[in-house]
Amino acid sequence: MAKSIRSKWKRKCRAVKRERYGAKELDRLKKTLANSTSTTTKKTANVIDIETIANVKNAKDIIESTTETDQNLMDIEEIKKEYNARTLRDKNGAYPIWLHPRKIKKSKKKNNKGKKKHS
Repeated sequence: MAKSIRSKWKRKCRAVKRERYGAKELDRLKKTLANSTSTTTKKTANVIDIETIANVKNAKDIIESTTETDQNLMDIEEIKKEYNARTLRDKNGAYPIWLHPRKIKKSKKKNNKGKKKHS
């Protein structure tokens, strides 16, 4: 599609805003950095060693523990549903989940057409 005059104008306005607010944002970031460095020096003195707060584990230990738990789990076999190729129904007469309702309706109509009525 062609670029409209409106979109060009909006792009131009955004570029002007970027320049104008860019300087303000830079000053704001510099101020926050100056404030954060002064406060972090105070905070680092109070920080407790991480090992006393949390349990630190190696990656190897974690991998070993997960493999052990995986071996302990039971293997669950996936049950495959078998569908009749012609009617697309399973043994209970239900259609598969992935089959579209329109297709079900069409196949029902087709099956009913094939049946002959006895009087």
